[in-house]
Amino acid sequence: MLLRRDTAESEHRIDAAVVDGNGLVAAYGDHARPTIPRSSIKPIQVLPLIRTGAAEAFSVSDVELTLGAASHSGEAEHVTAVDAWLERIGLDRSALECGSDRPISVDEADRLLRDGQTFGAIHNCCSGKHAGFLTIAQHLGVDPAGYIHREHPVQQLVTAAIAEFTGVDVDSQTSGIDGCGIPTFSIPLDALARSMSALVTSDDPAAQRVASALGANAFWISGTDRMEVRVCAVATEPVVLKAGAEGVYMAALPDRGIGIALKTNDGASRAAEIALAGILEQLGVIPEGLATTDVTNKAGTVVGTMQVQMP
Repeated sequence: MLLRRDTAESEHRIDAAVVDGNGLVAAYGDHARPTIPRSSIKPIQVLPLIRTGAAEAFSVSDVELTLGAASHSGEAEHVTAVDAWLERIGLDRSALECGSDRPISVDEADRLLRDGQTFGAIHNCCSGKHAGFLTIAQHLGVDPAGYIHREHPVQQLVTAAIAEFTGVDVDSQTSGIDGCGIPTFSIPLDALARSMSALVTSDDPAAQRVASALGANAFWISGTDRMEVRVCAVATEPVVLKAGAEGVYMAALPDRGIGIALKTNDGASRAAEIALAGILEQLGVIPEGLATTDVTNKAGTVVGTMQVQMP
């Protein structure tokens, strides 16, 4: 991806894999590079919420299920929904172990500051995912404290789901701690793409419900004017997509059983979004436009463009 003014100013290199049930459909750069998926793996991490029976036991709606796989913007609707979910399972904000954070939504962050409020764990973009983990713990009757740790029964279930859908023995991979405190693993990029293909082609009712819910609730998985919302608004077929920190994206096309995973070498999110749009354009999912973005200065004058250069 290039940022151009009168000449090329910046360049981001992207690795990507596109797969279906038969294997690799398209590759860009190193399609098997080890990648820490960050939040893009959330559509897989949310599966135990359904599989354990916790979602049914606590009447988790499709919106809440989507929040369980979200990196939400911390808008008032997101916060209200997570609060209501926590209350229904007999807990409150104090149970969240994701850490306090500023809302992704600049408007909402400014409003909270104007009103003299402080940022909390509820505003963390991962608070919905953590509400889902807490729901599992409550349903299993295990101590919810420490649910973020790898040895906790909740994370054991999450890790097993990742291994199942990626086809990778995650115990043999490099591991660490994600931004919200939960375990994370380095997984080959094409295996991450394979997990998304598996999600939308599986006959597992849990996977089918996740794919359906996420495809229908782009606002709840992200927020106002986020990439997920913009893509879903113009897509010509169902699409499931999820961003992750450090320039990672995972997506799936349910009608074609296609899974997509990409990673920018420098971790730039702006490049990941445009690269994803470029791949979706090539696949005929969205019209041309999202893969080229004008760059403006503070006066609103167009001073350059960011665009994908596909091989």
